Amino acid sequence: MAPKPVILLGKEKDFFDVRGLEEAYGRLQRLYSLLGAKDNIGLFVGPTYHGYTKENREAMYGWFNRVTGISHSSAEPDLVMEKEATLNCTPTGSVLDMNSRRVFSFTSELSKSLATRRERRSSEALARVVAARLKLGPRKTADYRILRPYPSRGYPTKNAIAYAVETEPGIEAIVYRLTEEPLYSRPPKGQRRAVLYVSHHSSDAELRDDAFVRELAKAEADAAFFSCDVRGIGESQPDTCGPNSFQTAYGSDYFYAIHSVMLDRPYLGQRTQDVLSVVDWLRAQGHTEVHLAGQGWGALPATFAGLLSPAVVQVTLKHALTSYSAVAESEIYHWPLALLPYGVLADFDLPDCYRALEAKKLRQVEPWGPEAA
Repeated sequence: MAPKPVILLGKEKDFFDVRGLEEAYGRLQRLYSLLGAKDNIGLFVGPTYHGYTKENREAMYGWFNRVTGISHSSAEPDLVMEKEATLNCTPTGSVLDMNSRRVFSFTSELSKSLATRRERRSSEALARVVAARLKLGPRKTADYRILRPYPSRGYPTKNAIAYAVETEPGIEAIVYRLTEEPLYSRPPKGQRRAVLYVSHHSSDAELRDDAFVRELAKAEADAAFFSCDVRGIGESQPDTCGPNSFQTAYGSDYFYAIHSVMLDRPYLGQRTQDVLSVVDWLRAQGHTEVHLAGQGWGALPATFAGLLSPAVVQVTLKHALTSYSAVAESEIYHWPLALLPYGVLADFDLPDCYRALEAKKLRQVEPWGPEAA
């Protein structure tokens, strides 16, 4: 918008840190000065809490009256509250009484239309489209930190050790390795095959209590068994929006997902990048064949990583979402924004990925529809 007139309005006692607004204002001051319009950028911080209260409104009136030359006034006249009936846009106040359509009917219609236009791609072409839609970037061999051993936590084995695998600068996936003997040093080599389980909500809880994980570990007793918490899950779960806010309406999972939308880097793509980086890390430890398994929320990054990584030779999914079209065509769904990449149905749907994974011995266990999760 520069050099058009702009005023930034904030609140001193808001839960949004006013220092960010002041920093933005400082940058804009320099930009507007370079454009010869230093008086066209303004800042006002009201003294009270979150909201568009009178002092902020009057700052806005004064600013726009000045820059438009209308007046020098900033005072707000006394407000008269209209009666509710006066404000109704229909006789009853509800547009539903006028045979209107609800939002989900439009998404359902669009989903069905997109399905008729999507082309059926080869596995190679599908992989390219998936990588592009998820905004996946280049990867390098991951560095890692050795965390601590876990004796007798109720896991399928007597011991376990955790590693923090750096999937991109400043981001770590927490990876557990099950073992009978205690491990303290770097991961042992010598086993060609590895199982990597991508957790639903918590590797620690699911290694202790989930029958599917125990059955998987038993069936792959001769393989090295690993479990992974991708970013925002399990031990890497943040409390950004307050303790125990993970699955609340505007909790941490939503917070990071919506910021990822604004930054055009899907949160699900970031989690898929985590899984791919961990698979690369397993290869660097000598595991050239990876059986990739995922459950619930973890089934989706496992699906995409299985499609994209040549090291993955087998895929097992439990409670994987049946399709994105099912979500788009349902009035009610419970899958979170973090697992719904923007615009995906223009290019592919999950059944396309599942068909491609049949070449990697895909096994589906109890898929979930839109109202699960």
